[in-house]
Amino acid sequence: MSNTIKVFVTGGTFDKEYNELNGSLFFKETHLHEMLQLGRSNLDLSITTLMMKDSLEFIEADRQMIAAACNEIKDDKILITHGTDTMTLTASYLAKHCKGKTIVLTGAMVPYKFGSSDGLFNLGSALAFVQVLNPGVYIAMNGKIFEADKVQKNTDKGEFETI
Repeated sequence: MSNTIKVFVTGGTFDKEYNELNGSLFFKETHLHEMLQLGRSNLDLSITTLMMKDSLEFIEADRQMIAAACNEIKDDKILITHGTDTMTLTASYLAKHCKGKTIVLTGAMVPYKFGSSDGLFNLGSALAFVQVLNPGVYIAMNGKIFEADKVQKNTDKGEFETI
């Protein structure tokens, strides 16, 4: 297997932009390249944008597309940027449909463009985790790693926790 880490971008808070005129959040393009440059990452990455969606708008077909993308590639280390609201649903779906690969999902609670985002830290942690974990599906948030079906988002605390 290659040492390349495949990165799939799906949108989420990670990549949202702020419209100063009306206060809305929207997508333009991924901030991933800028974040990797800022983090001085020189890992061998192959980056593909699958979609730019709020994860609350994900439908079954979106999860099927992500799983198909994971299964179609030869790389066995995969990082997926994803919205935090339904990240656990996608992780569970991938755990059922993608075997023999190490897949780590990560995201942000605060958009990267806000300047005080947790996204840069989460991205760095996820890149480290994907290189050392055994095959399986995981969520990496705030320096912690969780197995796909053993995690939930605690919306009161604004963090992920083990079930």
